[in-house]
Amino acid sequence: MDLSKLRHNIDAIDERIVDLLNDRAKVSLEIGKLKVKVNGEVYAPERERKVLEHVRALNKGPMAPSAFDAIYREIMSSSISLEKRLRIAYLGAEGSNSHSAAVKKFGTQLTYVGCGSIAEVFRRVEDGDCDHGVVPIENSVEGAVTPTADLLVDSDLQVCSQLTLKISHAVMAQCSLDKVRKIYSNPQVLAQCRNWLLANLPPDRVKQVSVASTTDAARLAAGEKNAAALASADCARIYGLSIIKSNVQDIAHNATRFFVIAGRDARPTGKDRTSIVFSIKDRVGGLYAMLAPFAKNGINLTRIESRPIKKKAWDYYFFLDLQGHREDKNVHKALVQLEGMCKSLKILGSYPEAL
Repeated sequence: MDLSKLRHNIDAIDERIVDLLNDRAKVSLEIGKLKVKVNGEVYAPERERKVLEHVRALNKGPMAPSAFDAIYREIMSSSISLEKRLRIAYLGAEGSNSHSAAVKKFGTQLTYVGCGSIAEVFRRVEDGDCDHGVVPIENSVEGAVTPTADLLVDSDLQVCSQLTLKISHAVMAQCSLDKVRKIYSNPQVLAQCRNWLLANLPPDRVKQVSVASTTDAARLAAGEKNAAALASADCARIYGLSIIKSNVQDIAHNATRFFVIAGRDARPTGKDRTSIVFSIKDRVGGLYAMLAPFAKNGINLTRIESRPIKKKAWDYYFFLDLQGHREDKNVHKALVQLEGMCKSLKILGSYPEAL
């Protein structure tokens, strides 16, 4: 077939796709009406996972599964916006890693609200100004994001979903690298690029300044002579800076895990995780005893970290992620056993495992 005939075939296929997408949207509107009657959540993480799993199973190629994930993320974003234009809070401004994570999770058809701090993200969701919040919880290089962990202890919000974003940092400025005398960035980002900074922008020549977000860093660098920022490439475009060095993170496989927070967590999907936080009585073998219920009930633990309890010196919270949903029989049994042994226990939420 010649080029014109092939393009004619593409046009015919596009016509069918558009009709089918609008048919799908009409069904989504009917679902939205039913949700209103039963006070159901507009965004359902458990349904999101099932849709993506179903599409992946249908895909026979040649398109990659990741391509269908991206396409259906936008289709679901459009469907959600027909029901309600959800407001999603995130740290920083457009171009921040948290903004990229939020758009990756929810698509481009919703409303995004930048926040000056992680605490503000929590507050906007708690006050009802935003429907969901996207917050970083841990980085593969630097570990836990402590402000998020501390806020999860005190907040009534629940973790309803998660995602992981590959992180790439760039040095951007309005001058050459040898003329940089000050560099701005988020403390986590400065830590993730520590070795590169020591070798190329040493502290005896270049002052490091910590700010709340990478977008703040880019904005400040854009307004100062001989100042630079460590941020994502998008920030350079937004704030009119030139990228003078890309991929400066010390470890190539740098990724950040984000939590989606909301008024409630997700329903079971069969492939879930649960996050909890607990404190223990100070005794020999205390932590070992607290972990025993999970071993007895055949539950795999995927993460455990400790954080000081700020109200009492040398006392600690333990954050733990486990495979399974809090409503699963074995998980429920283990949590009941743990609650009877520890000083305090809080379930932070159950949510689908990442695809």
